[in-house]
Formats: sequence, structure tokens, C-alpha cells
Amino acid sequence: MRYIALCTPLIIASMALALFTGAEARTLPDQSPASSELSRRANTVSVPGADNFVVGSIIGQAPTTRTYDFVVSEMEGAPDGVTKPMLVVNGVFPGPTIEANQGDRLIIKVTNQMSNKTSIHWHGIPQNGTNYYDGTAAITECGIPTGQSLTYDFSLDDFSGTTWWHAHDTEYTDGIEGALIVHPRSYPPKFPTWDEDLVVELTDVYHTFSGVIAAELYAGNGSLSPLFLEIPDSGAINGIGQYNGSANYFDFDLKPNKTYRLRLIHEGSAAAFRFSVDYHSLTIIEADSTLIEPQVVSGVSLAVGQRYSVLITTNQTAEPQGNYWMRSELTTVGSLPDVNTDVRGIIRYGNSKSLPTASTDPGVPGSGLSDLNTATLAPAIVQKPLDSTKSYAVYFSVAESTDGGTITFMNGTSWQPLSNSSTLLHIVDAAQKGQSFAPEGSSVELGNQFMITEDSIETVDLLLVNQDPGPHPFHLHGHTPFVMGFDTGTFNGTGLNTVNPIYRDSYIVPPAGWLLLRFVTDNPGIWTLHCHIAWHMAVGLLMQINSLPSVSAKFDIPQTILDQCRV
Repeated sequence: MRYIALCTPLIIASMALALFTGAEARTLPDQSPASSELSRRANTVSVPGADNFVVGSIIGQAPTTRTYDFVVSEMEGAPDGVTKPMLVVNGVFPGPTIEANQGDRLIIKVTNQMSNKTSIHWHGIPQNGTNYYDGTAAITECGIPTGQSLTYDFSLDDFSGTTWWHAHDTEYTDGIEGALIVHPRSYPPKFPTWDEDLVVELTDVYHTFSGVIAAELYAGNGSLSPLFLEIPDSGAINGIGQYNGSANYFDFDLKPNKTYRLRLIHEGSAAAFRFSVDYHSLTIIEADSTLIEPQVVSGVSLAVGQRYSVLITTNQTAEPQGNYWMRSELTTVGSLPDVNTDVRGIIRYGNSKSLPTASTDPGVPGSGLSDLNTATLAPAIVQKPLDSTKSYAVYFSVAESTDGGTITFMNGTSWQPLSNSSTLLHIVDAAQKGQSFAPEGSSVELGNQFMITEDSIETVDLLLVNQDPGPHPFHLHGHTPFVMGFDTGTFNGTGLNTVNPIYRDSYIVPPAGWLLLRFVTDNPGIWTLHCHIAWHMAVGLLMQINSLPSVSAKFDIPQTILDQCRV
């Protein structure tokens, strides 16, 4: 049976700690006290304080170095009221918000107190010159062993926007995730303004430990079919959700007649979310970390890894007490008993602590608004794409393995993580021997490392072709590519936006369809391109972009990373 990275030690450790029980992977634990009660107990996960979800106080400060200490540990928690095993940073879920300004340097010491290796990826950060701190185990590092630390040290340079950090495997399903907000030096002329800046972290919730789900998904020997294994039990907004009658909600206590920026971040593992606020229109101003031409909608859908900033104005009167539901509906889930797809939080700008009265989503009555159509997104700062100089097509699929489990392929190769090594180390080692690790163009190295190598600066068109009947959210590390076009059916060379296409780091490849990315190979390193459905990456839906290996071969890889590859 092929190796599923990190899941076996997780399962063993969790059993030893009695963090989960039951013979069937999706057998639900007994109902527990609500998460607000659990947060007061020893050795249980807490919800962060309100300050974790309010940002903006550092805007305008001179560039500086900001330091954080992360301690990753195994604990019990109950985001939706059901006790479950969790892996968390500093005892809270979601984890600490990192806030910085454009041009700042971040130093984050990560100490691993779990019983298995881990690594932290800084989603969307270019890591130009620091590819070894990208946080992708088996690709840019080997993972932080139990009882050890790694200090990630990188500059943000010109990056700004709304993003997040997370473990780079199914561990983030269990709680290793948090927001990362980088304020720009300035905004475009006539760009909308707001009074306060808030973070809204959306996630799906699984009652079963991720290592169990990943192992059964691969092996095909669980009590549920692979498709049903991927379905979450519920969801949460800023660490609080509802399940089986639980009535805890995350609240924002706001002021009337103010405009608030809500930074929506999808930190989940599989389900897409539709976000809305009862009776309030949403003005979208950011997609991933790209400022966009504002457009007003009634709701917005987010796939895994995507982010949107929306503006709301607290001036509605439909709810007499001034309390309104935030709704995060799980929209891409199958049919399983007892799954809660209706996840809620509350925005309050009255004096009452009562619940909102609306049961079903009222929308924005009389507005004629519809939900966001991503094909209409246009960057507020126009960047005309260069003409492509290289083109590649990558076909991907989800299939049943010979032993009845799930396996995925990209151009016929199913990725498997290297053991006690990384692709970057192989690139450096080959150069030291006067050799090249991989030829230019597409190749498969070491049996299961599918990659595209370009050792000169090229403008690459990468056509992703989805041979699966479901949509797949993809993410390319180290780049913010142009999305030139996407559609269902077969790509015929038409339907492309060459004037002002959106550029973003996370995008959906339509079911039985295609998506064309355009990016420049000017960032040296080995960069992961993968489906951000955690379960699909765990069974191989990942490839690598090997940019300028003659440059990355000269990286001075930190000694700690080299030492940790020997553990």
C-alpha cells in the first residue's frame, strides 16, 4: 500500500491519547458541552479573543520585523459542540492572526509538540529568494520533527492582501490554520473606504480525525464510500459552528451606520461556501489578494483557499433588534444524514442579544441583486499579461485504485511525498554534482514527481483540463497567475480575456472543463500546483513547477532544514 504522508503516526498517537473512539470512521462521538464551555477547561481548545478578528491598527507604520511564536499541539476541541481531536497552534482555533504591512519582514518560530512531523505554508506569499520557507513538506523542506522547531524568516516585499497560513497536508483539517493580513502602502485612487476591518474565517468541520479519513479514502476499506468520506459534518465561522441543536454563534458587535470590511477566508478542506448577510448587500473589493473593481452582490461563493473582501453598511431596519444572520452555507456536499450545511454567525448593531428572527435567507429584498459571477471580476490595478512563450496542458482525474480506494492523477502520475528528503534538496544535490535534476519541459522524476522545468524566464500558458465530473479548486505556490479563461467542455483556443484578466492564486477548474493560467517563471524555486481539496492532494493530485533551477541550486538552505531531513 502506498504511503500516505504523516497519517499513520497521527492515528497511532491519537489512539494512544484516546482522542477518538469507535470502529467506524464516521461514527459520531457523544454530544459534548458547547465550545464556550470547553474553552474554560484545561487541555481543550479555545476560541481566540475578539481582537484576533479585528485588524488595521498597524496601518501606516514604517516597515519593520514582526515576530510570532507558534506552538503546535494535540488537544480536544468542539467547534460545533461535538468533542473531537484537534491539532492547533497556541491552543486556539482558528490560530493566531498574523498582521503586517507591505514591506515588513516576518519571523515565525514554529515548535512542534505533536507526535508527528508538520510544516506551515504561507498561502499566496511569493517567497522570492526564500523558496525553502514555503512550508511544503517533501518539496521545500522535510517537516518539523516532534519536539523540534523551525523559524520561518521571510520578507513580504511588495505583497499585500488577505490570505492565510496552514499546515500543508490534512493536518490543517484538524485545526492548524489562521489568517494572514498584509496591508498595502496605499490603495488606488477613488477606491472605496471603510470604518473598520474585520476577519471572517470560514471552515468545514469533520468530527473524525483527518488521518483516519485520509487512510480510509486511500485504502477503500472504511464504512463509507470515498465520496461520502469527503463530506464534512458541519462548518464554523471564526471557530464556532452548530451541530445537532447547538446554539452557539460567533458575534460581531458593530456600530450602526458604519461601513465594515469583512475579509472572508475559506480555510476548509472540501466544501464550498456561500456567504451572505441577511438584508445586506455585499460590495466586493478583493479576490484572493487582488484588489478588484467594486461590484455589489447579494452573496459570494468561495472554494477552498479562496478569499474575498466585502463591504457592508450597518444601516438596515428589517430586524427590529438590529441583529442579522451571517450565513455560510456548505454548498458542495453530498447527501448524508445529520450533516449541517446551514452554518451561521451574527452581526449585531442594536442593543439586544436576542437571535435574529429570519429563519430562511431573505436575501436583499427589492434590490434585484444576484450572487457574484467570477467571470466578471476585473482587477482595480490593470496588469496586461505578456504574450505566452511556452504552453503546456495538464490533464487530471480522480479514479478508483486497484484495491478499491481513491487515487488521483496529473498527466498520468499520482504524486507521492518523498521520505526524509525534498525536491529542493535533490535540485541542490544534483547541481553540486554538476548535473541537472530534471530536463527542461515536463518530466517525471524519482518515479512519482511530475513537474515542469523552465531554466529561463518564460511566460507560460498552463492549461488545466478537468476529466472529473466535479469542480476542483487549484492553487499555485509562489505566483499570482492570470486566469485567462475557463469553461466547461473542450478548450478550443477561444474565450480568453487578454485585456484585463483577473490575477489570483486560487481558482476553480470547472467540472469536465478547463482553465488556462498564464504566469512568468521569474521566481526561482520548486513550486507546488495542487488541488486544494485536502483529500485529493492526500491521494496524489499535485505537481510541481521547477522555475530557474540553476538559480535555486545555489540557495543557502538553512542548516535546521537540512538537519531535520535526517530525522
